[in-house]
Amino acid sequence: MSQFIAMNRFMVQPGSEKDFEDVWMNRETHLHTVPGFVEFHLLRGPVRDDHVLYASHTIWRSKEDFEAWTKSEAFRAAHRGAGGNKPLYLGHPQFEGFEVIQTVGHAKAAE
Repeated sequence: MSQFIAMNRFMVQPGSEKDFEDVWMNRETHLHTVPGFVEFHLLRGPVRDDHVLYASHTIWRSKEDFEAWTKSEAFRAAHRGAGGNKPLYLGHPQFEGFEVIQTVGHAKAAE
């Protein structure tokens, strides 16, 4: 079974970057309670004429663990009221899911 990466891309309206980041920094994700959750990242990408690209990036032990999260009460609680933030970004978030094929880590130096 391989790890799974789930990403959502957001096209944030210029001038709304701080508000968008604040929403993410101040919300309760409930992820720490979910079996199979490994890690979360909020990513800020390139600035375009009409938006700034952001992505939420979660790593899961497996695709099955991610799918179980999407059907859980923790998922519903974490996303409650998310539609109220829509004026911060253009359109709907774009979901992308990836099965991990290869991972290369950094070897720790001998202590």
